[in-house]
Amino acid sequence: MEGREKVNGTAYFSRLGLDNSDIAANEPTLRLLQKRYLLTVPFENLDIHWKRPIVLEVDRFYKKIVIDKRGGFCYELNGLFNELLRDIGFGTRLISGRVGDGKGNFSPEYDHAAIIVAIGENEYLADVGFGAFTAEPLRCVVDIEQHDATGVYVIRHHDGAYFGVSKKDGDGWRTEYIFKPIARDLAEFGPRCDFQQYSPESHFLKGKICSLLTETGRKTLTDKNFIVTDGGKRSETVVGSEQEFDAILEQQFCITKSAGHL
Repeated sequence: MEGREKVNGTAYFSRLGLDNSDIAANEPTLRLLQKRYLLTVPFENLDIHWKRPIVLEVDRFYKKIVIDKRGGFCYELNGLFNELLRDIGFGTRLISGRVGDGKGNFSPEYDHAAIIVAIGENEYLADVGFGAFTAEPLRCVVDIEQHDATGVYVIRHHDGAYFGVSKKDGDGWRTEYIFKPIARDLAEFGPRCDFQQYSPESHFLKGKICSLLTETGRKTLTDKNFIVTDGGKRSETVVGSEQEFDAILEQQFCITKSAGHL
């Protein structure tokens, strides 16, 4: 971590709109940090389309997210969030998630990175890198419905050693991803990160996305549409050109293509 301040320094907390003077490794802090992270740091895949390699190094995550005020995808967002939590004093471990397609199939191992946080005898699933997901951490307890600002969730045993986290969808449930609660090193996600960036089969190559939680819903920009949900109401604006995309990106997410690029 050479070349910058400690992860839990003033700049990181300023990025989240917080003061670090009263931060401790407890449940209220964990909930506050995840919520603030999701409200200020967008889920986005822009570097993939701007042909800027994503390398799994915490220093790179820090510069992109904290200094350049960008976002990222799961490896970057949860990779840096995990470092912040550890520096504060939380016991954490990165875990690998396999993402569901809604039809009972799941992607390969290391397709998603999330975090399990230990606080005393309790554990929590913390995730700031899955796009439209929970606003606050979920307790790692099985078969108990947990109500969040974004919906109702449950963690259940899946096949073998896997657990699945599901979101209520109408009268049923949609499994978002499955995971084993075992620790992974950031480097283990490298091959899958490369797949996400470069493989023609990667859904991240299909189009640009930038999405951010808001206090009343979410705003999401794609190549085709700018969608805002606000208190249950949904509005959609067609994005007619790359120039329109860039303009909305700057106006709504304060991101420009030149940000942090040498």
